[in-house]
Order: sequence, then C-alpha cells, then structure tokens
Amino acid sequence: MRLFVGLGNPGSRYAGHRHNVGFMAMDAIARAHAAAPWRRRFQGQSSDAVIGGEKVILLKPETFMNDSGRAVGEALRFFKLALPDVVVFHDELDLPPGKLRVKQGGGNAGHNGLRSITALCGNDYRRVRIGIGHPGHKDLVHGYVLRDFAVDERLWAEDLLRAVAEAAPLLATGDDAGFQNKVHLATTA
Repeated sequence: MRLFVGLGNPGSRYAGHRHNVGFMAMDAIARAHAAAPWRRRFQGQSSDAVIGGEKVILLKPETFMNDSGRAVGEALRFFKLALPDVVVFHDELDLPPGKLRVKQGGGNAGHNGLRSITALCGNDYRRVRIGIGHPGHKDLVHGYVLRDFAVDERLWAEDLLRAVAEAAPLLATGDDAGFQNKVHLATTA
C-alpha cells in the first residue's frame, strides 16, 4: 500500500494557487484512476484507488500547509505504513516551471509543508517536486506562491498534471526513475 499526499491549503480561495499544485496532482490522479469519492478523514480529504496494481490512499491535508505533518502522521499510524511508502507531491521554487524531480529524503528547502511532515513523521519519505519557478527575489516568494497560476502558465501546468496522473502507476510500484522519465517525455514532446 502507498500513501500519496498532495500539499496545499484548503478552500476555494486557495484552489488555483501555485502552492496548491500538490492538491491539483491528487485531483488529476483521482480522475485518471477512477478513485473512490473524496471523504473527510485524517484531518483532510482522502480517497483510494488501485494504481499500477497497488492500493493507493490519496490524501489532501486540510490542516493548512504549515501543519501538513499532522494529517500525514495520522494516516501513517492508521495504515501502519513506513515512511518510504509515502509520496508527497509539492510545489518547488527551485525548479523551472513545468519541470519535475523525484527524490527520497533530503532537505526541506524552506517548504513549511515538508518541514511539518519531517518534524512529526521523519524525513525518509519520497517527494515529487513540481517546479513552479522562482519570482526572482526571496521577498517576493510569499506573494508568488499564494497567487493563482497566470493564464500563460495554465497550459504547462495542465499538461504536467495530466502526465503525472498517467505515469502514477510507475510511482505506485516504486519505479521513481521511470515515473520521472515518463513525465519528462510527455511534457517535452
């Protein structure tokens, strides 16, 4: 069993924000893999699906970004999962828009959602880093991530999320490199 966690902030006010690209990824995966309807549990919205022959729990924490670890920890304990079975999808300022990287463990790069998960659960989980680009100066970051994708960014964002959903079976079976490669090929063609 795997736990896929998309990071974001709850509510319609935040739905289109760059910071919510993790929630957007969960929604795309749920649609592509006929996931069960979303329901409230684990301090968030959860669903489940069979992806790549693996049972996968999808989770969108509703604790707000800075407390994401509370929801992840609750789901981990309930399902008795190990951290390497957790895949966290999040926005990444240090990657160009539309680029994606997968890694296990490592630093949090100032991301408060990752910081919360690491503090409450540990650091040995897998991360799908979804590039949103950087606004150019650290003083602009807060406003940048808490703003909707611009009209000209929506096309690459939709293409990337569709590719993530289509390649999700590789991630569910532990083929991180294959997942990353398939997404890259689908978004550069």
